[in-house]
Amino acid sequence: MSAQLNDLIIWIDNLVWGLPLIILIMAVGIYLTIRLNLLQLIHLPKALKYMVKNEEGGTGEVSSFAALCTALSATIGTGNIVGVATAIVAGGPGALFWMWIAAFFGMATKYAEGLLAIKYRHIDQDGHVLGGPFYYIEMGMGIKFKWLAKLFAFFGACAGLLGIGTFTQVNGISSAVNNFFANSNSATFSIFGREYTIVIILTGLIITLCVGLVLIGGLKRISGFAQIVVPFMAIAYVLICIILLVHQYKEIPGALVEIFEGAFGIRAISGGALGTVMVAMQKGIARGIFSNESGLGSAPIAAAAAQTKEPVRQGLVSMTGTFIDTIIICTMTGLSIVVTGTWNIGLEGVAVTSSAFQTGLPFEPWVASFLLMVCLIFFAFTTIIGWNYYSERCLEYLTGGNQKPLKVFRWLYILAVFIGPYMTIGAVWNIADIFNGLMAFPNLIALIVLSNVIIRESKDYFRRLAAEKNS
Repeated sequence: MSAQLNDLIIWIDNLVWGLPLIILIMAVGIYLTIRLNLLQLIHLPKALKYMVKNEEGGTGEVSSFAALCTALSATIGTGNIVGVATAIVAGGPGALFWMWIAAFFGMATKYAEGLLAIKYRHIDQDGHVLGGPFYYIEMGMGIKFKWLAKLFAFFGACAGLLGIGTFTQVNGISSAVNNFFANSNSATFSIFGREYTIVIILTGLIITLCVGLVLIGGLKRISGFAQIVVPFMAIAYVLICIILLVHQYKEIPGALVEIFEGAFGIRAISGGALGTVMVAMQKGIARGIFSNESGLGSAPIAAAAAQTKEPVRQGLVSMTGTFIDTIIICTMTGLSIVVTGTWNIGLEGVAVTSSAFQTGLPFEPWVASFLLMVCLIFFAFTTIIGWNYYSERCLEYLTGGNQKPLKVFRWLYILAVFIGPYMTIGAVWNIADIFNGLMAFPNLIALIVLSNVIIRESKDYFRRLAAEKNS
């Protein structure tokens, strides 16, 4: 790829993921929070209860919990480990506070997306469900906006196939395994004119086989896989971080002080460096949005398949995804990095989190590195699975439900996973980011236009709930 083309891709990526999109996503979240009367705070206990208690008599393909796990499989990824580290290195510990802010308002956005996904989903005669932003744009805003729905679906299909779900994830897995197991004596082979170790080649083959076995089984196998793997990987990662924080408990008060001082520039003001506050705010909010995907429109595609007859109920379940992803998992990563002080010692990316694990865990360094590698593998693998589901549903909408293109697409997706370890992924990441960001614009327009529907449905549901409780 020429330097000029690569520079153009970077320029477009910075334009799409610049302040206008970040401000728009935050503004929609704040607007919905106000109109919904702090719903994400007041009804969070109810949402967490609904998350594990399936609704009886609902219509759909999978349980609400399975739909949530399918969404989380795409949302919880390497960004929770690498992205958090990148934000804290660039913006300081205060960036973590702004991630919390992005997540708080993002919960209202995710609630609205889940609600609309159920209200406007399409269920055919065979019981197959299809829904998401493309349907609530077309059916909620009107047929004249179908072009906007197709635009979203096109961006979604491209985002899945061209990077965010394939090349970048499998490349991350193979690199992590190679860094741990390979050494100077490892056998190498020439592929596409470059040398690769046997570790990378075998890892790529194994991941491709595993992905194929899951994807060929369709939604039920994907959701079944997600129900088992997603809770396991999330709980395992959180437990590892808790062990680290317990072992470093004396550093936690100081770390919290650093986070809040960095967020509000208490030290920076005295030093005259107010710009650091803006960097912490920008990096924290941007990473929070990118991690939990609130506003991007991906999660409601999975939410639409939930077995429920109550849009509000699924909206509440959906918003727990943002709570789990950012408030819990990103916080665990961020605190681990801040308490160990590895964010300001000249490291970048995964090396920051790896150093935090090696420094803070009461294990040998190689054990800490192995645990992080396993977490990265699970996080990236589930992202591959989740984004396949998203991109296939987008393509299904574009093709009017024609199954032949879907079968071809599925094999292309598996092929992309197969060649992923051998890709130079700098430009691929940027292309994937661009399509991911472009998905947000049609979705956010729909959330604003349909906000009265969201408010009306919410008031009606909670009124009926209160009546049942008092009867």
